[in-house]
Amino acid sequence: MSLPLEDLTPKQIVAELDRYIVGQSAAKRAVAVALRNRHRRQRLPAEERDDVLPKNILMIGPTGVGKTEIARRLAQLAKAPFIKVEATKFTEVGYVGRDVESMIRDLAGVAVRLVEREKVDAVRPEAEKRAYDRLLDLLEEPSTPRRRKGPAKSPFMESPVLRQAFEIFGQSFDDEYPDEATSGHAAPTEPETPEDAVKRRRKLLRDLKAGKLDTRVVPIEIEEPNNPFVQVFTPQGMEEMGMDSNPMGGMFPSKRTTREMSVGEAREVLIEEEARKMIDAVGVRREAVQRAEQTGIVFLDELDKVAGKQSGAGPDVSREGVQRDLLPIIEGSTVQSKFGPIRTDHILFIAAGAFHFSKPSDLIPELQGRLPIRVELENLTEQDFRRILKEPKNALTKQYEKLLATDGLAVSFTPEALDEIARFASEVNARTENIGARRLHTLMEKLLEDLLFEAPDTDLKTFVFDAPQVRERLAGLVEDVDLSRYIL
Repeated sequence: MSLPLEDLTPKQIVAELDRYIVGQSAAKRAVAVALRNRHRRQRLPAEERDDVLPKNILMIGPTGVGKTEIARRLAQLAKAPFIKVEATKFTEVGYVGRDVESMIRDLAGVAVRLVEREKVDAVRPEAEKRAYDRLLDLLEEPSTPRRRKGPAKSPFMESPVLRQAFEIFGQSFDDEYPDEATSGHAAPTEPETPEDAVKRRRKLLRDLKAGKLDTRVVPIEIEEPNNPFVQVFTPQGMEEMGMDSNPMGGMFPSKRTTREMSVGEAREVLIEEEARKMIDAVGVRREAVQRAEQTGIVFLDELDKVAGKQSGAGPDVSREGVQRDLLPIIEGSTVQSKFGPIRTDHILFIAAGAFHFSKPSDLIPELQGRLPIRVELENLTEQDFRRILKEPKNALTKQYEKLLATDGLAVSFTPEALDEIARFASEVNARTENIGARRLHTLMEKLLEDLLFEAPDTDLKTFVFDAPQVRERLAGLVEDVDLSRYIL
């Protein structure tokens, strides 16, 4: 099986990351090399691949400078299973809480959903055909349409007993009732020809695909999988144990229920159901486990919060225990999951932390050795804020322009207005807690607060923000000493 790694050079990977993230070239280079090394490893002979281990990365930098976004975009680029976890949510084995192995089990679940979605998308065209066939059967009349052919007798006139009675008395039924049409009854019908049925079904299919029948309500029978999850208490804390029903009918067989819904809703439900019937569930799990082992990425945030010298009592004991529990996971071990055993030898771990009150050297030496590549991310400058507002594909200004356009209001920002927003963000971060690019969310919400509220009811069609308007709307926010209530 060919792994879903993009055949991109490190320069191309950095260029793709530049579309969403401003600056931080050192961090981008580090993750680009890590991703490329995975591709290089897959090109080695099978007997040599296990000897090449991933070089895990430690990102050091304040909040809001792009650590998480770099890892997330990297996973999307590589089409790899990705999970973000906080080191503070784990506890040492023996304490109440989640153990570090749970993040690998969560990664396996993400991989299963990822592979399943890819398989469903691959068979979607055929699933759509099957779903349309089911919808056509539901939309057709219960009885087959028939064609009239000539006059007919009533059921009473066709009775053989009546004919026999006429013969007993020496009379002819046909002489007495020569014109059967005078009975006044409707003519009988005969089944429509196959050609007519095909034409009628094709017309119905065209109307269905054109959306002309989306509002009609039909009863559909759908399968409701009954895969219960039982929470069990283990020494590592509360964990979920899944019980999967087998296709031949096991302890928890799937149920079929009938629901009434519109054709538009039923279409998607039936397509999804037909697609799932066409994919191999066992094969999906097998591929997902391999995908998690070979291309999985775990972003371990807030690592600095479990760093520090052990004081001998209190939470520090558990925190240092978390570091010790991380060692075998990052170095390589086997974790049991409901999808099968997961080997962690080739999973890429990207750890991150601000390290304001601790240093990377405060981590236990063994864990430092498992994170050999260290990258320091830079604080964002006023110029960086200016670029973040406009350059990325998902820039904040573009997001708000699209949101307000749905209410018929065209909003734009002059270059001077963007300069002012960037200046305010840099100034507020300098005067208070530095939350990086997240400060722009605070300022943009405050700046657009009135427009976002009044847009559905206003007669305005266009609105342009300039520098004086930005200063007027944000001056009070900058003067506010306590900005905690605005922090997202």
